Amino acid sequence: MNDARVRGAFAAAAGDTASVGLSLFPLGVSLGVLVVHTGLDWWWATVFAAVVYAGSLEFLLLGLVAAATPLGQIAVTALLVNFRHLFYALSFPLRQVRPLGRAYATFALTDEAYAMTAGGRARGWSGARILWMQALCQLYWVAGATLGALAGGLVPAALHGLEFALTALFVVLTLDAWRARRDPPVPLLAAASFAVAAALTPGTPLLTAMGLFTAGLLARHALARRKAARLLVVPEALAVPVPAAAAPVPERCAS
Repeated sequence: MNDARVRGAFAAAAGDTASVGLSLFPLGVSLGVLVVHTGLDWWWATVFAAVVYAGSLEFLLLGLVAAATPLGQIAVTALLVNFRHLFYALSFPLRQVRPLGRAYATFALTDEAYAMTAGGRARGWSGARILWMQALCQLYWVAGATLGALAGGLVPAALHGLEFALTALFVVLTLDAWRARRDPPVPLLAAASFAVAAALTPGTPLLTAMGLFTAGLLARHALARRKAARLLVVPEALAVPVPAAAAPVPERCAS
């Protein structure tokens, strides 16, 4: 790939991730501050952000490490928290990335990276643009975590308001996805799932809502497939009988 194409892919990825960086960077700062106030050295924030790179799991991991949680319990927790990432690969444009870059593209497949490629808008993206997009997202996160850890002594442990940055980010990504593909049943199903979950399990509504929403999407997909299959089947009553081919009339021999 020539330099011009690389610069073009980087510039496009920088534009794609500009708004995402406004959320990832301050969240990374809060992670770095929390690392220092937990009692760990500042460089652990950079390690967590660069090696673990799992967003909410990193905040949870700090508490588990500080409490000397057994490794097996940490592994199970990590699996449950990030199990949703297994489904991201089903529609993420991984095939557009060259084989040498697919390992990193799989590692850096976060919620933000998936949201920016959802809805089919990334089908025309090059593999370089996808990799730059993921690399820049991680750069925002690592830079924020490092800065927060270095300035941890000057920043209070509780930074009120920074936690809303992630919520605001996904609101913006949801609006972008809505403009790209207007599908009213999906947000209505999501709202209904959360309402039911809040009524059934008020203590932990998010997990229940995600389960209900996933089940609803699967049921909707199954109904759509059955409807499409019925449209392809022509009822026997409407089938037009095809007349049998007439038998050839033998020619008379001339007398």
